[in-house]
Amino acid sequence: MTPPDTELRLKMRDVKLIATDVDGVLTDGSFYIGRGLEMKRFHSNDGLAFVLLRLIDFPVAVISGRYSEATLARTRALQIPDELVFQTKYAKIEAYEALKSHFHLEDRHIAYIGDDYIDEPVLKRCGTAFAPANAIAEIKSVADYVTETPGGHGAFREMVDRILHAQDRMQTALQKLQGLY
Repeated sequence: MTPPDTELRLKMRDVKLIATDVDGVLTDGSFYIGRGLEMKRFHSNDGLAFVLLRLIDFPVAVISGRYSEATLARTRALQIPDELVFQTKYAKIEAYEALKSHFHLEDRHIAYIGDDYIDEPVLKRCGTAFAPANAIAEIKSVADYVTETPGGHGAFREMVDRILHAQDRMQTALQKLQGLY
């Protein structure tokens, strides 16, 4: 259930780390697999969200339940340190706890976006829980906010924009971005 916007805005002001699922959030959940090759489609709007976060030194992490070279290639292109990219464990709560410890954070300081059953433990623990529009009903029901945008089409960007606006940091990020071009 989505709380009133003011309550959500207050929760988002506490966020110091953003973590995201991959398949179904940063992608539409599809896999393109051929002989020894896996490809995924990532959206450029989400990529820009990672750039905005990096420009204001806002940490971001990736938690995926399955290993993928395509995911690793994308996170490296986005300059996400490998130690903040967790792949291969269905028990995502272990990665979540590692992030809390690494950054010395409390649950209320972490926002997470996920779309399926294996994201539920993290969504129930984090301070601000997001689900993309294409998430399963059970996940939407535990999210603080369900994006209007589906995964693979800018859902991560929508979440980041909301958090940066709530923290009055969007203008700073955009000014730094404009300094790049």
